[in-house]
Amino acid sequence: MKKRNLILAVSTLLFGGLIACGGGQTDGSNEGSSEDSTMSEDHADHMDHDAEGSSELLPVPEGAKVWFDGLQDGDAVSSPLKLKFNVEGMEVEPAGELHAGKGHHHLLIDRAFIDRGIIVPADSVNIHYGDGSTSTEIELSPGEHTLTLQFADGYHQSYGPQMSQSIRVFVE
Repeated sequence: MKKRNLILAVSTLLFGGLIACGGGQTDGSNEGSSEDSTMSEDHADHMDHDAEGSSELLPVPEGAKVWFDGLQDGDAVSSPLKLKFNVEGMEVEPAGELHAGKGHHHLLIDRAFIDRGIIVPADSVNIHYGDGSTSTEIELSPGEHTLTLQFADGYHQSYGPQMSQSIRVFVE
């Protein structure tokens, strides 16, 4: 009987630990890709936070915003597309630590903004610029695409809709 209780207790701890660490996810939201060349060890170190992020949410300064430089909603573009990211009211720094008033960019392809405090997934449509990059070049298939610029803190927790911009582009 003691052995059975011990096995049950260990199984409960292991199963609970897998769920808490995201091991039970099957949606692929934490899968990396070769397109995400900027995902660093810092990102991997902080993916142990649950999908809702840590309990510490840094403030977003009033009037802070992000935008694509030289690209407007509805623009016709060609691929590869060169993008430049801008931020006002906050400072760009590499991922890895939490600092008030600082963060880094993420590019979401054919996705809307990510709610405040949620960790931005890392995959082929959620591209991290945790190295502090403010520009990139991406390949897009012909047709309409939505590009969302999302600013997040050092642990990749989204600053929410205030620190995002979504535009539609038409790739010729």
